[in-house]
Amino acid sequence: MKLVWLRRDLRAIDNTALNRAIETGESVIAVFIATPKQWESHQMAPIQADLIYRRLATLQAELNTYSIPLLYRQCDDFSESVDVLMDVAKEINADHIYVNKEYEVNETHRDLLAYQRSQDLNIGWSSFDDKCVQAPGTVLNQQGEYFKVFTPFKKAWLKQVIWPQIVKTAAAEPVAQLSNTAQQWLWSHNQAFDYPRVDSSDYVVDFEGIRQQLRLFCHNTVNDYQTQRDFPAMAGTSLLSPYLAIGAISPRQCMARLQAETKSGELSDGAATWLSEVIWREFYQHLMYFEPRLCKGDNFHQWARNIAWQHNDEHFQAWSQGRTGYPIVDAAMRQLNNTGWMHNRLRMIVASFLTKDLHIHWRHGETYFMRQLIDGDFASNNGGWQWSASTGCDGQPYFRIFNPTTQGEKFDPQGEFIRRWVPELSTLDNKTIHQPWKAQKKLDYPQPIVDHKAERAVTLSLYKQAKGNE
Repeated sequence: MKLVWLRRDLRAIDNTALNRAIETGESVIAVFIATPKQWESHQMAPIQADLIYRRLATLQAELNTYSIPLLYRQCDDFSESVDVLMDVAKEINADHIYVNKEYEVNETHRDLLAYQRSQDLNIGWSSFDDKCVQAPGTVLNQQGEYFKVFTPFKKAWLKQVIWPQIVKTAAAEPVAQLSNTAQQWLWSHNQAFDYPRVDSSDYVVDFEGIRQQLRLFCHNTVNDYQTQRDFPAMAGTSLLSPYLAIGAISPRQCMARLQAETKSGELSDGAATWLSEVIWREFYQHLMYFEPRLCKGDNFHQWARNIAWQHNDEHFQAWSQGRTGYPIVDAAMRQLNNTGWMHNRLRMIVASFLTKDLHIHWRHGETYFMRQLIDGDFASNNGGWQWSASTGCDGQPYFRIFNPTTQGEKFDPQGEFIRRWVPELSTLDNKTIHQPWKAQKKLDYPQPIVDHKAERAVTLSLYKQAKGNE
């Protein structure tokens, strides 16, 4: 009997650990172990927890078509999950455990403990680099070191990548009989799932629905991605990030479909730009592997420890509630709070505003995002926040500070997005909606909480001083 331990790889197609277990020709059982206390410490968003909860039911049905039962257990944290895993392995008489690697600090420590325990029990252990198209450590510079700048990483990644082909999952040997105890562990909605959940029903969770979303994007939208992706009022993005975050779809599947829709054999500008986003995701995953200190809240650049952040709780609350007086910032934050998702261009705008207009430490924004995002992924979220704060690996230059007014004018020129999320401004014309403080009528909307020009000067001074003390 082979046991597959599922974590953030909740799919039956293109799952390396699952496929390797099936290839043995023996019976296979999968298990998912919920760890609500650990999730809480990692600030998992309740809407993402609901997505996982709903995905488990559809995954169970998908695995059943391959004669693979899905067991479910719950315990507090990663440490306890190792004990639970070994209990499951013993109960079903598993002689080998299969897992896909995760690269964050707590996860790698958990897997090391599990490996050691499995060896003590004479149970085999196999782990696979499945999360990335190219595993950390396989894309290196000429000195054999990891890349610290994205563009050369991307060039090296593209030069050596083998475009994936997705093969159909084979059926496993049927399980002869589950013990009474194991039968009680089969996933059902009656199982305890003791983590807060917020409705995620706007997102499909069955594999066919997810795959159809990928196919429609690659067929209908991706060629315009380069020109439309920065405009939040347009449906120009794939909206696949929630599924990548929980592993309901793989980056290899994204690449394979992208190639399948390429008629000439050469990617369009839009398709190449979307592929770059997939590569950015890999860049940050590799970074976590090589720099585990980032999982502990450290800045990538050591000089950034010298930045004299000026936390103001009232300003933070205004930012998080979408009440800053800057319409594009407020619209973005309200979108996040109401849907659990935010357009990527807006993520950069609000991150720049928090760190460079309000001078609040990027860690506060990083944490807030993780508690809200349905697509929360630690590596990508950390990388994005440190990029915006100019403290990260290949971050934007510290003197590049987004003007929230001109960003709104440029990327929401008609004010469509703002009107949707800040309805109290809906009657303003297309120009005034970006500068409502100039309106000739009283509005139920706050004045700007800070003056951008003045705060820009403060930021330049803070960063110069921090770098000067390096």
